[in-house]
Amino acid sequence: MLRKKLSIAITLALLPLSQQALAQTADTEAVDTTKKKVEVIKVTGSYFNDYKVNDASGAMRTNTSLLETSQAVAVIPEVVIDEQLATTLGEVLSNDASLSPGSKQRNREVFSSRGFELSSGTGYLRDGHQHWSHYQQPIETLSRVEIIKGPSSALYGQSGPGGLINMVTKKPTEKRLFDISADTDQNGSTRFMLDAGGKLTDDLGYRAVLVKQDVKFEREYQNDEQRERDRFLGSLVLDYAITDSLSVNVYYDQTDDKAGLDTGAWLDNNGELIGDEKTIYDFSWAFTDITVNNIGGNVSYFFNPQWSVKLGYNEQTFERQRFESTPRKPANYVVGDSYESRPYDRFDDWQFKTAFIDLTGEFSLGSTEHQVLFGMNKLDYYYGQLRTAIPAPYVGYEAHVVGTPEPTAPDVSYTTDDTLSVTEYDYYGFYFQDLVTLNEHWQVTFGGRFDQQKKEGADSESFVPKYGVLYHPIEDATVYLNYSEGFEPASSETLDNEDDLNHGMELDAITSEQIELGGKWQVSERLLLETALFDIKKTGASITESITGNPDYTSITTQAGLQRHKGFELSAQGAVTDTLFLMASTMYLDAQYEKDENYQGKTPVDAPKWSASLWSRYELTEMLSLNAGLFYQGDRFADSENTVEKDGYTRFDVGATYTITVSDVALNFRFNIENLFDTEYVAGGGVSNAALGDSRTARFEVKASF
Repeated sequence: MLRKKLSIAITLALLPLSQQALAQTADTEAVDTTKKKVEVIKVTGSYFNDYKVNDASGAMRTNTSLLETSQAVAVIPEVVIDEQLATTLGEVLSNDASLSPGSKQRNREVFSSRGFELSSGTGYLRDGHQHWSHYQQPIETLSRVEIIKGPSSALYGQSGPGGLINMVTKKPTEKRLFDISADTDQNGSTRFMLDAGGKLTDDLGYRAVLVKQDVKFEREYQNDEQRERDRFLGSLVLDYAITDSLSVNVYYDQTDDKAGLDTGAWLDNNGELIGDEKTIYDFSWAFTDITVNNIGGNVSYFFNPQWSVKLGYNEQTFERQRFESTPRKPANYVVGDSYESRPYDRFDDWQFKTAFIDLTGEFSLGSTEHQVLFGMNKLDYYYGQLRTAIPAPYVGYEAHVVGTPEPTAPDVSYTTDDTLSVTEYDYYGFYFQDLVTLNEHWQVTFGGRFDQQKKEGADSESFVPKYGVLYHPIEDATVYLNYSEGFEPASSETLDNEDDLNHGMELDAITSEQIELGGKWQVSERLLLETALFDIKKTGASITESITGNPDYTSITTQAGLQRHKGFELSAQGAVTDTLFLMASTMYLDAQYEKDENYQGKTPVDAPKWSASLWSRYELTEMLSLNAGLFYQGDRFADSENTVEKDGYTRFDVGATYTITVSDVALNFRFNIENLFDTEYVAGGGVSNAALGDSRTARFEVKASF
């Protein structure tokens, strides 16, 4: 009850912000430059536009303003990422209440959007390209993160019902940029970073990022070794303006990331932690070692101020070795019991090749104005795996007890595997979109996409539409209603089960649809309020039911599954006063399997009814700023059967920044404390892969800007 009251209080607290913002007075003066009157706003705060967001390129694949976007979108700007000293995408995404954290096993993060888990293959974009995200993202290369909520297949193709995460990378700068920073925490972790940009010539700009990070985690192996992570990141982007109308952008980045394995903590049937919060059940010799490369480019050409075309290509290679101990939690495990491990060595090779071409334009037709988009994109997917495991029975690994010496690493290597498991497919899509302005109050948007997947045994075709209506009662406000669809292609063309009455049945893609009613209000030049009511249905999951009385068949399978998530969101982002800035949101979610073979009437894992987030900055002086944050997740289930429930939690963070200038060098000192009150909580995950929240952690950074 206390947690629910807390979340409701946060919701209500957002409502008066509009009145505060409207009450602010700003000195204005008219400046006659080109015989136009330009309003100049004087503010005392030094970060006037840092929190302010006007558009999200991923939502419409164009630079359409948020007030003309008939969809809920959240944008987390770079200033928030920097203020929080974020080192993982999960730390960034905690700033929006529609996203809930899941497990962190095997050095990657899992998230759910509006209660639907995001797939690492189809839930993430990088600058509009489908991006393989089976690893912790290099967030130091990002200028912002866009959270596109609800089904979005009309523009991007195969994707889940919860939405998409679009990671927008840093671009070359017009002015010289040269930042060097170093940060550390109380565990001994360190991160050193160089961020440089500017002009090499009048027409050639660059942006370069270098990062060296060593992480020491709180959790420890059973031989008392601390879990560690070693990461290197290098990134280079070049922009070349060939003419005033034609520009070329090329880039390359590489991430090397090696870490000890931690598949997560174990929970009992009451959702409580079993044993010591620092105990890792994996063995100290288990590790994951990845190398990720992205190389690509974009070409943009403006035919005239109204029409342009953009071509993009990205090639992502992802290579990973995973040497596993694979601990297995026994049923009803208690401290002192033994557990089994099943070691293996594995090598994975993913290759993502994506390309797109977008033609955008503006024109008038009668009394209406049109902003149109025509495009196509493709994905070539390849995955190969080599794997060698120790044979059963697992002698020496079948009965380990915490507190006893861990077994030695087995003599296995993926290089002895003489078979190669391969998955390949090609994926194409054609899409269009039109934003029609009828008059100063009304706009409509509509579009659609035709898709085709070429995959052995699983060819498929789909068409998905999207529609939206926008009403602007005043210039700075929007009320909208939208309908959008999503789809996830079937893994095979037909049902292959000779004992099933529908053996040979053609399988359709799993589809989703959303109806969303929302409102957006640009209260002032600096503060945006948003709200949304949504109803998402995911249909087409297979349901198999037993049948009797038929001598030839034992079951019947249909694609009749239904999962439904309903709820509302409320958010505020921007400047409340000249010195107070915030990013706040809350969500209520009612998620349920309404018709499902195994989980009918249940709630999905890590889908809380209430969640909330708040990050704020208050400027005491032009040199000193204070930060405060609150992050709340309500009670959530740890298993699909809903027998194990994790308690809700509230985490408080604080921070401070002090800036001085010495000999024309700006020095920025930042000190943050995460989990100020040292709250113990389970952040996400299941009964055998639970991610524990970090205890109170202090971080310090110094950055020099030359």
